[in-house]
Amino acid sequence: MSFNNFPFLLDYRNHLNMKTTLLIIFGLLIVSCSKNPESYIEHVQGYWEIEEVTMADGSKKQYTFNEVIDYISVNDSLKGFRKKLKPGINDTYYTSGDAESIELKVEDNKLNIYYTTPYANWKETVLEATPDQLRVINEYDKIYLYKRYESIKLDLGE
Repeated sequence: MSFNNFPFLLDYRNHLNMKTTLLIIFGLLIVSCSKNPESYIEHVQGYWEIEEVTMADGSKKQYTFNEVIDYISVNDSLKGFRKKLKPGINDTYYTSGDAESIELKVEDNKLNIYYTTPYANWKETVLEATPDQLRVINEYDKIYLYKRYESIKLDLGE
């Protein structure tokens, strides 16, 4: 039996092949465009200042000036600490000496940061980490957007 005797079947079959091909291409695009959370790890470390917080209800709070910034340090075993620092001029920083222990873990295709202090434990999930931005969400669905901190440099020479 030949499909030539039933031209409507040829059209239907071609339509199905085209649809299947488009679905496969679309699926591959989605998979290839999704971010690998392990690629975020190299960008987490460093000096960060908060730029914006998006609350769970969608409202936003902008931060135009920060007296305190975060310093995140991570070693090869993905453990480290986060400290609050008060920046001075010419790469000087002041701190109370307190630090939160952190551990980075890739779980369920997400990069999670686990924090530990003597008083509390909590987790944040990294939504994005680039050389210039860090975006995390906490357990209360608050999204924190950080920008890389640039220190204040003054030429004090006369």
